[in-house]
Amino acid sequence: MLKIHNTLSREKQEFIPLEAGRIRMYVCGLTVQDVPHLGHARTFIAFDVIARWLKITGYDVSYVRNITDIDDKIIRKAGEGGESIGALTERTIVAMQSDFAALGMAAPDFEPRATQYIPQMLEMIATLERKKLAYQAGDGDVNFAVRRFEGYGKLSGKSLDDLRAGERVAVDTSKRDPLDFVLWKSAKATEPAESKWDSPWGSGRPGWHIECSAMCVAVLGKTLDIHGGGPDLKFPHHENEIAQSEGAHDVTFANYWMHTGALNVDEEKMSKSLGNFFTVREALARYDAEVIRYFVVRSHYRSSVNFSEDQLIESHAALRRLYTALRQDLPVGAGNTPLNDVNCAVNWDDDYGKRFRAAMDDDFNTPEALAVLFDLAGEVNRGNRSAVSQLKALGGVLGLLQRAPSVFLQAVTGLTDEQSLGNAAIEEKILARTQAKQARNFAQSDRIRDELKAQGIVLEDGPQGTTWRRS
Repeated sequence: MLKIHNTLSREKQEFIPLEAGRIRMYVCGLTVQDVPHLGHARTFIAFDVIARWLKITGYDVSYVRNITDIDDKIIRKAGEGGESIGALTERTIVAMQSDFAALGMAAPDFEPRATQYIPQMLEMIATLERKKLAYQAGDGDVNFAVRRFEGYGKLSGKSLDDLRAGERVAVDTSKRDPLDFVLWKSAKATEPAESKWDSPWGSGRPGWHIECSAMCVAVLGKTLDIHGGGPDLKFPHHENEIAQSEGAHDVTFANYWMHTGALNVDEEKMSKSLGNFFTVREALARYDAEVIRYFVVRSHYRSSVNFSEDQLIESHAALRRLYTALRQDLPVGAGNTPLNDVNCAVNWDDDYGKRFRAAMDDDFNTPEALAVLFDLAGEVNRGNRSAVSQLKALGGVLGLLQRAPSVFLQAVTGLTDEQSLGNAAIEEKILARTQAKQARNFAQSDRIRDELKAQGIVLEDGPQGTTWRRS
């Protein structure tokens, strides 16, 4: 039984789809004024794993990740670069898709662009205006009347009084209420023609929030099973989506809301001003793509994650342990054929398959799922070669361990097949030491550590187990 933590209810709930066997999932995508950064990678790798799991467990999933290709930031960036909006957004979309593919993300089932759904946005705005939930202000903008929508703030937990208390001193006097937000922006004479569309309220372009509401309805319907995104979207973006969509259609907009945790860099919020800002491309130039993906998957999707050199080193070492275990299935010099040519299917009936399923059905608990992989690696290191295919197959559910072991080990560690097989003996001793510690046989544990140290092997105990390096 799948359980999901619902941001709206603030608790973990049994997942019951609108339609048996089918899931409609919408995740807010990028505003494509620039290439994606590591915060985007953290969110979209998490939802890639979620979509994989839902499909693997038998659901017919319609996974939608939109693209915002018209926005104030896009207009400004295109002007600064002396290029058209279309040229900027197309170039950025190609870069985004390339970067996400490098991180092992499957393409979403649908990837609608905002500029393709202007008529649907105009229709929704007109509906809101007829229902007295929208009005045209003196500056030409069409705004949503927040106080006329009962229940505003239910997702974020913010009350209208709290929001008023947090208002800035300078407010937009063209609005009836400072809390109101824009649905349609009146065009400015200085803006390029490609950023303007005709509407009943004059030339202009859609506000950010209405874009997602209209695309959701057009592609998936008026009610979604799952709506997700990064932590910064809960308010105001998702709160405003609820107000627009439920205000227009009088039905629940989404039954389950999911939000990923934040990504920090060296314990601080990622920021260009702090000099700790990394694009995905910059990270890929420094680190192996699968190591970055493992780094994300090792944490629960709702937890905050700290990106640092030490964390990447730990992820590197953990992946090396798993790939070294896979490598033991091959004789020295055998090449990559056995694992490349065998179709490894998950055995859901053995203890490891059951534990893995239980972890993923518990709000997509990837840290617990990874623990199953390390237990399987231990089985392989103890000589149980039948565990190799299960290790590879379960790793594939998370988008990991799909390269031939020698390819990973050569690329990331520079080790030959023979060297990587030699490392298996080290991993076996580390496992024996772990078992000795669990049995409180500390003399045996210390003896194994000393033996390895004499061979130039330094052990480091961490949250994912013991890693090692050559001194």
